Amino acid sequence: VQVVESGGGLVQPGGSLRLSCVATGFTFGRYAMSWFRQAPGKERELVARITSPDASTDYQESVKGRFTISREIRRNAAHLQMTSLKPEDSAMYYCKLSVLSREYWGQGTQVTVSS
Repeated sequence: VQVVESGGGLVQPGGSLRLSCVATGFTFGRYAMSWFRQAPGKERELVARITSPDASTDYQESVKGRFTISREIRRNAAHLQMTSLKPEDSAMYYCKLSVLSREYWGQGTQVTVSS
């Protein structure tokens, strides 16, 4: 199983970014994909999560109303649309696939919010 993130970059405060996570090497229909982030000197924290097949979602309180997680079933992908970005959203963003009691992490994609 391989998990690959993309879409990070530098954006000004108030801007938007869309992160993508694609998981390959598995075919199970019941799984969860989550986005975590970790800023320097801080612990890794859950940002958003989506499950399959029911597509239920959970968000960290600080991103509710600004971030939206969605899935693309045919590609085993999860996307994180981030709007109204703030400097405190700057971090390395990681995708995690949870399937059959196992976890698979990607290498991360950097998001920097700065003017």
